Amino acid sequence: MRPIVITTFLSLDGVMEAPGGGEHPHAGWTFKDVEFEEAAYDIKGREMEQASALMFGRRSYDEFAPVWPSMEEFATYNAMPRYVVSSTMAGDTAPWGDGEVTVLHSLDDVAALKQSDGGEIHVHGSAELAQGLARAGLVDRYHLLVFPLLLGTGKRLFGEGDKTTLTLTEHAAYGNGITLQVYEVAR
Repeated sequence: MRPIVITTFLSLDGVMEAPGGGEHPHAGWTFKDVEFEEAAYDIKGREMEQASALMFGRRSYDEFAPVWPSMEEFATYNAMPRYVVSSTMAGDTAPWGDGEVTVLHSLDDVAALKQSDGGEIHVHGSAELAQGLARAGLVDRYHLLVFPLLLGTGKRLFGEGDKTTLTLTEHAAYGNGITLQVYEVAR
């Protein structure tokens, strides 16, 4: 069984929307509002080594697909299998730079992928997908970089009414106020 890992930047009030840019009124909050400290991002390098595939929701795919393939720092990600979960996309593949992503049309398709052989599947930047995967019991771990900000509005990682028991397996605090929190989903 392949573990599904949700990895995200998160404000203290649970917002994960537009950490690097976009339409949110506070877009770019990870670098505009908090001093950069390289050690806080070490987890991102480890994730790149641990991931064997990437998964996105439709909106995140639409934002990342035109940008990530041209970014040298994402060469490892661009070389691994990628999936987009969408009930509205036609066909079984979609473009990604010089390659493609596989379209999964339902959470049942995600569950089938999870049952296949292979390594970790990392989900980046997809609030609605993360919530749906959590409700379906498909999430195994969360990698959270929590920023010392209250954004007040935006897409949140955890949906209203969701309850999940987590076990803290790693944590760190950095001088700029960011905390790393890695949680396994308790089963």
